[in-house]
Amino acid sequence: MLYWLADFADKFQFLNVFRYITFRTGGALMTAAVFMFIAGSPIIDWLRAAQGKGQPIRADGPQSHLKSKIGTPTMGGLMIIFAVTVSTILWANPYNPYVWIVLGVTLAFGIIGFYDDYLKVTKQQAYTSFSGKLRITAEAIVAILACLAISQLGRPAFATSLTFPFFKDLIVDLGWFFVVFGAFIIVGAGNAVNLTDGLDGLAIVPVMIAALSFGLIAYLAGNALFADYLQIHYVAGTGELAVLCGAVMGAGLGFLWFNAPPASIFMGDTGSLALGGLIGSIAVATKHEIALAIIGGLFVLEAVSVIVQVISFRLTGKRIFRMAPIHHHYEQKGWTEPQIVIRFWIISIVLALIGLSTLKLR
Repeated sequence: MLYWLADFADKFQFLNVFRYITFRTGGALMTAAVFMFIAGSPIIDWLRAAQGKGQPIRADGPQSHLKSKIGTPTMGGLMIIFAVTVSTILWANPYNPYVWIVLGVTLAFGIIGFYDDYLKVTKQQAYTSFSGKLRITAEAIVAILACLAISQLGRPAFATSLTFPFFKDLIVDLGWFFVVFGAFIIVGAGNAVNLTDGLDGLAIVPVMIAALSFGLIAYLAGNALFADYLQIHYVAGTGELAVLCGAVMGAGLGFLWFNAPPASIFMGDTGSLALGGLIGSIAVATKHEIALAIIGGLFVLEAVSVIVQVISFRLTGKRIFRMAPIHHHYEQKGWTEPQIVIRFWIISIVLALIGLSTLKLR
């Protein structure tokens, strides 16, 4: 809404700053962070009172993990989603369709995750009766609708094409399959972040790193001059998604204040699904789906560890890892929670730098 203040720049020149994406990205970051710091404690108290016993913890995990997590409230993603939504509406260009598509995916995935969290809390079960197939189907429907909308926004052929890092001229038009491929990216990103969210602070920092990376990518890809200089593909309108990424970073900073070990609250499926879907949809919109696999490599590793574990056990009856996702494997090996979390953060930073290097190495 503040974007409209730029309409009065002819009378009040200082209002011209509201035209700049960089200024509004900073504003969204600060707004989301301030909200989280001010409203965080009251919301946590309310969730703790409403949930009673808090989120149920897997009994097959390390006993130290089990004891320290019991009673901690979940659904902290509600705080993040609210902060991101309000900040985005306040600072983003309301005429930009990409903003509403990504925000729509975020809210829809958040609702799906909230229902899953609700069943866990009310039934006090680590694994709910919410059908996995039903959940994936709901996510897929949302993602398909988002990809259909994205495919209609860009110029013909390119709007349904796949680009490749390191190759400036390699473009493959996927046609109608782009919708399926894009939906797979969005759903995969949502669930990969969800699997990563298993230790205090483990998921939120890599999410912020990915948001920072894709905020930069969106800004550069949405600017014709920068895109031409870097020889990346110009996608008109996607620069505005940097504002949304700024809101995620601000909300993430505020949430980390309360989620740092020992956590006062968990984001739950409400937050992890929403944030993963947000990052995935931005990757699809900016034509950097493959770069997401690099920047979000930690999420990919967590998801692959679960897939490999399940396949191995079903085919051979043996487990590759002591426990999946892989962060629990290292817990079982004796690594402390802070060791795992900080080392995984370092991996996320390194992967993000490698992913961002693809913008210039072409």
